Amino acid sequence: MSHDPQPFRFGVRAGSSATPAELVDTAREAEDLGYYSVLFTDHYLGPGRAMAAANHPAQPLAAIPSATFAAARTSTIRVGFRVLCIDYHNPVVLAKELATIDQLSGGRLEIGLGAGWIQSEYDAMGVPFDTAGTRIKRLGTVVELLRAAFGPGEVDVDGHGVRASGFEALPKPVAATGPPIAIGGGGRKVLTLAGRAADIVAFNLNNAAGRLDPNGPRSSTAALTDERVRWVHEAAAATARTAPPMLEVGIAATAVSDHVEQAAGQFEAFFGLPGKEIVDHPHALIGSVDDICETLLERRSRYGFSYITIRDRVMKSFAPVVDRLADR
Repeated sequence: MSHDPQPFRFGVRAGSSATPAELVDTAREAEDLGYYSVLFTDHYLGPGRAMAAANHPAQPLAAIPSATFAAARTSTIRVGFRVLCIDYHNPVVLAKELATIDQLSGGRLEIGLGAGWIQSEYDAMGVPFDTAGTRIKRLGTVVELLRAAFGPGEVDVDGHGVRASGFEALPKPVAATGPPIAIGGGGRKVLTLAGRAADIVAFNLNNAAGRLDPNGPRSSTAALTDERVRWVHEAAAATARTAPPMLEVGIAATAVSDHVEQAAGQFEAFFGLPGKEIVDHPHALIGSVDDICETLLERRSRYGFSYITIRDRVMKSFAPVVDRLADR
């Protein structure tokens, strides 16, 4: 399947900062290295049974204040989220917080939203964990509410447990169209919603099992990713959008190395795949700078992926790729 290529953008997924100083260092260094965005994840629990059940690391700092702080200490890089779990936030409060960040940052906000997936985290927080279909429908209504809040006139939204009416939202974002909204996920229902309603489709491993394990990578192989991209394009075409969404992919395994087999081997336990298959996996980038650049060009042609997000711990080693391909 071919796609009209869009220029490359590169984001940093920031989740490991444990102190304000580390957070600022990450954001400023990402900006200095030419990354397009620094994006924060949305988890609230420290170590314990809940996150151990999900095989998920604890996140030291909360996402929304982290993004605000990062925006205040940078000048050009976009700040945002990959992704906010809509069930952890009252949507009216969230709309005001997001528009405020956009105003304070001079219009540099990028909003990423997801339907949630870690049941043990929901349970530990006392948040009801509805079926995936219900959560995804609610996600669609939250997107509708945000767009209404960012635009003119009164908000009037009611559906799937989301209700707001009788007020005009303030402040308004810097751009009349509002900040770009990404919807992230790995399954058909959420990717179909993203194809219809998002500015950016954030492809993730399909973590329907509710924990990080090899089921996620195995559900997102090259052939299955062809199918997932097709779902997005079919949904976008059926909605008669004025422009197709940008396609972003989160990289779960990154290693800039001339020793490809050895580098891939360190990810075998997580992926549940042999190293050779990991090298070809759409959510992995392993090899020399030349290898990775060639791979990205091939994947942009095959899938349409032009927005690439890597983890903060590899942003220095990955910077030569950004230098070579950003905006090209």
